[in-house]
Amino acid sequence: MSKPLGIMLVDDQPERADMVSRQLQAAGYRLLVQLHSAAGLLQQVDTHRPDIVLIDIESPDRDILESLTVIHRQNPTPVAIFSARGDSDFIARAVDAGVSAYMAEGMSAERVAPAIEIAMAQFRNYQQLRKSLERTQQQLHERKTIERAKGLLMAKKDLDEDGAHRTLRNLAMNSNASMLTVAEQVIQLLHKKS
Repeated sequence: MSKPLGIMLVDDQPERADMVSRQLQAAGYRLLVQLHSAAGLLQQVDTHRPDIVLIDIESPDRDILESLTVIHRQNPTPVAIFSARGDSDFIARAVDAGVSAYMAEGMSAERVAPAIEIAMAQFRNYQQLRKSLERTQQQLHERKTIERAKGLLMAKKDLDEDGAHRTLRNLAMNSNASMLTVAEQVIQLLHKKS
């Protein structure tokens, strides 16, 4: 059986926060910490490592978005914001800051579970896309580096493209290194000789 999700609840209305925290615990979630403001949010997320952060603040501001941006970059965590502030500019900035779900109404017991599901699904999708992009960028970098090394070998050693590729492959096999590592070494060596 999997461990219940650990939740950080940030709510500036203590009575509502208490009601929501009871509902969360009754629904099987673990309430890690309940905060009454977003002050120090960055450190709180770092300390408690929640599975998700739920925020319901009457007037979320730029400081919250800046904190969420840093969290999104340094310690990616799903975040759901409940707010009566429904202007499209603020919502767009919240999404850019890493908010996974934005509910343009205040938090209530019946909205919490669906918001958690949405935020977790959006967060997983975003993380998969980010990893896919990073892999693609790494592959592109490797391909460019190998092509550059082949180009230098072709120019300096009077080889055709197949010969340059074979040379890189043989160097990689003989030194038990990757093609990328060998290509980087070839580029460095042949640039020094230029």
